[in-house]
Amino acid sequence: MRRIIQSIAAAVVATTMCCAPSFADEVSLLEGVTARAGDNPTVEAGKFKKDPPWVIGMSHFGVNANTWTVQVAHEAEAAAAKDKRISKFILLDAGFDQKKQVADIEDLIAQKVDAIIVQPVTSTSADASIAKAVAAGIPVIVHTGRIESDAFTTEIQGGAEHFGKVMGDFLVKELGGKGNIWVLRGLAGHPEDTNRYNGLLQALKGTDVKIIAEEHGDWQYDKAKKLCETLYLNNPEVDGIWSSGADMTRACVDVFKQFGAKIPPITGEGNNGFFGQWIADGFKSISAEYSPAQGAAGIRAAVALLEGKELKKHYDYNPPGWDIEKVKKYYRDDLSANVWWPSELPEDKLKEFYAKK
Repeated sequence: MRRIIQSIAAAVVATTMCCAPSFADEVSLLEGVTARAGDNPTVEAGKFKKDPPWVIGMSHFGVNANTWTVQVAHEAEAAAAKDKRISKFILLDAGFDQKKQVADIEDLIAQKVDAIIVQPVTSTSADASIAKAVAAGIPVIVHTGRIESDAFTTEIQGGAEHFGKVMGDFLVKELGGKGNIWVLRGLAGHPEDTNRYNGLLQALKGTDVKIIAEEHGDWQYDKAKKLCETLYLNNPEVDGIWSSGADMTRACVDVFKQFGAKIPPITGEGNNGFFGQWIADGFKSISAEYSPAQGAAGIRAAVALLEGKELKKHYDYNPPGWDIEKVKKYYRDDLSANVWWPSELPEDKLKEFYAKK
């Protein structure tokens, strides 16, 4: 009987080893990123498999848009440098120019790169070029902005409606469901700006919270500071501020301090400078998470496809907002206001790029 039981157990183990999914082959793109629920096609294993060394190209919508976009480029470069199978990483900057982005992707195709990562300028700017790349056998990974076409190979979409709603829900709760708010949006026409704003509208639906002013600050400190100064001088009676980006949040906080006024509840993001303000001044806020390490996640997705691993077509990055206690764990007084959290940059790179001068 004992031998029979042992034989059955051995058969069960063998069957399990044979037929169970191989969790070792699962791809970890970024903490907090999960495959989208519902209809989500699979990019079959082996479709883009290619022996290294690999050349990976990236079309960035605008490296110098703000400090966050600069760090996205740093995170991608660091991830590519870490993988010795990547012989070359080509980063091209569209500078918010749709025609330039089209030309950049065409250039990468002509160079016969092994994979292309695209951060779209607009929801349509790169559609035709992406389709052309995939038709040429080059996998395309999209992140930091959605496109209207589904010709890409896989996408990692963080923030968007979830990001905007996390911040909108915070304001609705803080204001007890009624009050007047300012809205500071990002770059007009950029899909991330549109989708974050849609998330805010979802949060405000059915409440008595009213938008009394709405401006595009382009996710930039200097532009947002001028806007907030104008808004304050026109009507300082505001109950809360929804800001689509931390550089703009920092600007508005500085404006209220400049006028010696109480800082109303204001939404923020994972930026070291904002974290320092929040900790020092103690105003009410929330930090929506939108890691610049999405740049590294794009590299990992490209590598997984070239290794021949199976991926899903759609991945979502919808982490919860951060409170002040979590912020205190990440804040670095020895680094400048320009570093964003969470980051995957090694310590030497953090100090090289962001050490206080």
